[in-house]
Amino acid sequence: MHAPTLELFQQYFPRQPVHYAFAPGRIEFIGNHTDYNGGLVMGAAVTEGITVGVSLREDAMIHIVSDAGDLVEIPLGNYKAVKGAASWTNYPIGVTKVMADLGMATPTGYNMAVTSTLPSGAGMSSSAAFELATAKALAALYGFETDTAGFARIGRKAENEFVGMPCGILDQGVSAFGKADHLVKIDCATETFVTEPMPRGAHFWIFNSNKKHALVDSAYADRFRECHDALAQLQADYPEAKTLSEISEGQLAASKHNIDELIFLRAAHIVGENARVRKVEMALANNDLKAVGACLNQSHESSRVNFENSIEELDTLVELLKLQPSVYGARLTGGGFGGAVMALTDTNFGQAQADVIATTFEARHGLQPSIFHTQAGDGAKLLK
Repeated sequence: MHAPTLELFQQYFPRQPVHYAFAPGRIEFIGNHTDYNGGLVMGAAVTEGITVGVSLREDAMIHIVSDAGDLVEIPLGNYKAVKGAASWTNYPIGVTKVMADLGMATPTGYNMAVTSTLPSGAGMSSSAAFELATAKALAALYGFETDTAGFARIGRKAENEFVGMPCGILDQGVSAFGKADHLVKIDCATETFVTEPMPRGAHFWIFNSNKKHALVDSAYADRFRECHDALAQLQADYPEAKTLSEISEGQLAASKHNIDELIFLRAAHIVGENARVRKVEMALANNDLKAVGACLNQSHESSRVNFENSIEELDTLVELLKLQPSVYGARLTGGGFGGAVMALTDTNFGQAQADVIATTFEARHGLQPSIFHTQAGDGAKLLK
């Protein structure tokens, strides 16, 4: 598993790594935009991810090299986020700073080599995988201890405060708690993590539309604000609700005429998504992948109509996938406004069917989608 990492390490550093750690990328399975609304979300760790190898140095320097970037040298303790070609080092340096702030003693610096098996731009959160692999490796190297949730929070804190990305706990939580043939369910209000078994033979196919939306950041900020407005308007009827996710479907229906039409649609997506996560949980307990697939299809339809974070290209992929007999269901995965669609399939779905979908999609939109096939894998771990 870590042969490429060892090879890269030996190209740049005199000794072999003392420790290796691996952390997986993740798929947002269901629970779209629920995380910052204090809701429920399910994700799957994948079998692909990021591996790091580390060793101690004798001086006060950190040297990091990756299979996608040049060697970068950073003085120990001089932790400032950087822009430009070396900005990828903000993930491990952010983690180093957070762990040092938590009391991890770093008498000397370290060497690190980083390799990845994740596809670029497929929305599988390579940043969270990088953070978790770094945290696991440095904890072993410097004798730092915490639990699985602690590692997830270190990664999220690094991403929020050092990198400057205001994400929820989904990415780091799934990368930390992932388990083969399981989904990770997170209650974002309480930051509790549970693994739910999936029937064996469930496969994930990711179709990245390769459509870049120019206004992703502003659109995301608009939805964030609209959800905030929805809660404020609904609190007139339900003053005890602290998050949008505490509103039930019945309460939302009863208040439909008291809130703005657009705001109602945004709330309907969040409230509906929380209900769908619960339905998926029940369907999985009954080994009913058809019911799970129906919830995925409904989730995408809500993204399309209520939250308006889908685009024509994603809708096309979902429609083409739903026509295939081996597909249980499909939905956009991640923030939306471009990006990728995830399909849950049985073992019979293969590359031939994927290629037919890609050909039809390209004929319609003039874009060639990137296709990626994976299954649910284990969470972050120390390999040595």
